[in-house]
Amino acid sequence: MEEDGKQRLAKVLAARGVASRREAEKLIEKGLVEVDGEVIRHPGHPVDPDHERIYVDGKLTPTTPRKAYYLLNKPTGYIVSRADPDGRRSVLELLPELPERVEPVGRLDINTEGALLLTNDGALAHSLTHPSREIPKRYLVKVWKEPNERKLAQLESGVHLEDGKTAPAKVRIVESTDGGNTWLELTVTEGRNRLVRRMFAAIGHPVSKLKRISFATISVRELPVGQFRMLTADEVSRLRELARGVNPQRAGQKKKERKAGFAAPGEAWMKKRVHRKAR
Repeated sequence: MEEDGKQRLAKVLAARGVASRREAEKLIEKGLVEVDGEVIRHPGHPVDPDHERIYVDGKLTPTTPRKAYYLLNKPTGYIVSRADPDGRRSVLELLPELPERVEPVGRLDINTEGALLLTNDGALAHSLTHPSREIPKRYLVKVWKEPNERKLAQLESGVHLEDGKTAPAKVRIVESTDGGNTWLELTVTEGRNRLVRRMFAAIGHPVSKLKRISFATISVRELPVGQFRMLTADEVSRLRELARGVNPQRAGQKKKERKAGFAAPGEAWMKKRVHRKAR
């Protein structure tokens, strides 16, 4: 619980870019974190980041960095984590030496390419991946043969998987290939592991290629595979609206300001104008 300006120790370490929230908790539990000279072993220990000195493995932690937001067009063959016991390449290897330590938002499996957000804004990342927010994720999917209307309707109403029925999805056929297979566009609002592949496998049309073309309304568009860019201020604002629960169709829409000094025409004025035109 945060009070009197104090915050959870693990949260402060994550905000300062030392490690992700989960990695910070492990550092604390190992006894590698000190607050004003005292070793702390509980991730929820309350600290005052403005007045207490926090050390990790004997080194003073930096002050909280500025918030940073990036979009990466992830290639296949890369995992979405910082380290892997099997030695597979990480998406973070695609980024140069950034001034901030950023972490991927959500997951994207090794054989899937496309839109991946990275940020050091832990609160925003948490909201965007929370099931209650129903954040849209749009994919281009190449599947075996062509699903008929009944199977497309299954995707739209929900497919029964081993971990429960899926939420309603939006799907449309984009085109057929020369080999008789099909490209489709699918939009889901869940973040379950390998969800899209399992959905199509369940209806008998396994996936051969998968690309996420947008996440939380942020699209890769013309961003080349393997490249990244900073998000614009408008994009960050839109993400924050989605994190607050704003409908994705309305997020980012600026309210039109009504010009002052011009009242709506009255009924009598309209009748006179119609009469003049009739003459």
